Amino acid sequence: MVSRRSYGSYNDGCASAHALDLVGDRWTLIVVRELLLGPKRFSDLERDIIGIGPAVLTQRLQDLTARGIAERHRLPGPGRADAYELTAWGYQLEAVNTALSAWAVASPDLPRDADMSADTLVLAMRAHARPLPGLTHEWRVSLNLSDSRRADAEPVEYLARVTERGAEVVKTFSPQQVDATVAATTREWKSCVIGGVALEDAPGLHVEGSVDAVHRLIDATSLAGPSLQA
Repeated sequence: MVSRRSYGSYNDGCASAHALDLVGDRWTLIVVRELLLGPKRFSDLERDIIGIGPAVLTQRLQDLTARGIAERHRLPGPGRADAYELTAWGYQLEAVNTALSAWAVASPDLPRDADMSADTLVLAMRAHARPLPGLTHEWRVSLNLSDSRRADAEPVEYLARVTERGAEVVKTFSPQQVDATVAATTREWKSCVIGGVALEDAPGLHVEGSVDAVHRLIDATSLAGPSLQA
C-alpha cells in the first residue's frame, strides 16, 4: 500500500524530489539567492526581494533555519541586530543557482529588461564566468552598484578579479587596490553584462581607471561571451 504523503512533501525517494521538499516553495530559492553573498538582516531581505511580504519572508526564513539550510545569529556592534546566513550546506546551493541560470538563459521568455538587485546581478556574473585563455595580466575592478529599483539605494561594493582562469566577484567592505572602478546602477551595469550594450554606450555608467580592465571583466562574465582578443 502506498503511504499517503503529508502536506508539503512529495514522499518520493528521489533526492531531487526531496530537494524540492526543502527549497521548492515559492520565494524560497529567491531568499537563498539573496543570502549567497553573505548574511543579511530581515530588513535587508525585505528591501531586496521586492514583492515577497513580511509574513511570507518570515515563514521562508523559519523553514530554511529549521531545515539546516540557514541560521540566525546576532550581529556585533550597536543595536546587535539579528541576521540570517546560510550554513555551509546552504552555501552549496550556489551551484544550483548557477545551473538554473545557465539553463534558463535559453528561454525565449527570459525578462532581459527586468531590474535586479545588486547581489543578484553579481551572482549572474559568477554563474556565467568563463576562462580567458592567453590573458597574462590579472585585472582588479571595483564595482559600486546601486539598485536601480529604488531611488534611495546606497551603492554596494564588490571586488572582481579577472585572470586567464576566469573571473571571481565577491562583496567587499574595505577599500582595495584596483585597476579600475565602475560606478553604475544595476540597470546600467546589467545592460553591459547581460544586454550586450557596449560599455561606452551605457548612459550614466562611470569608469575611473583602466577601461581595458572593465572590458576584460565584461568579457569574462557577460552572457554574450568574449569580444576582445586576450
